[in-house]
Amino acid sequence: VQLQACGGGLVQAGGSLRLSCAASGSIGSIYNMGWYRQAPGKQRELVTSIHNGGNTYYVDSVKGRFTISRDNGKNTLYLQMNDLKPDDTAVYYCKAGIQELRGWGSRRVYDAWGQGTLVTVSS
Repeated sequence: VQLQACGGGLVQAGGSLRLSCAASGSIGSIYNMGWYRQAPGKQRELVTSIHNGGNTYYVDSVKGRFTISRDNGKNTLYLQMNDLKPDDTAVYYCKAGIQELRGWGSRRVYDAWGQGTLVTVSS
């Protein structure tokens, strides 16, 4: 299973961007999905996550500005980012808990990562 993230770009402070992350392949189920980010010189951090039942988590720094959502029918994760700040500048990665269908009825469960999309917020 592959995750393809897109939607990053350059935006001025106060602007908005919408990230998408589409899963493709032999998907049995998708469990928790989330967005992480890694700024230059910093560790990767969890920004927000959403359970397949809809429960969400946000790191304090993005509460009220970012909204995570998912379309289970399209196996796609979204992140709406509003009122962006220079501190939001980072490479954003999507992650999903995947149950992959394999041959002979077997299944494999693992975490899949997208390739990252760069978000740059200018002041």
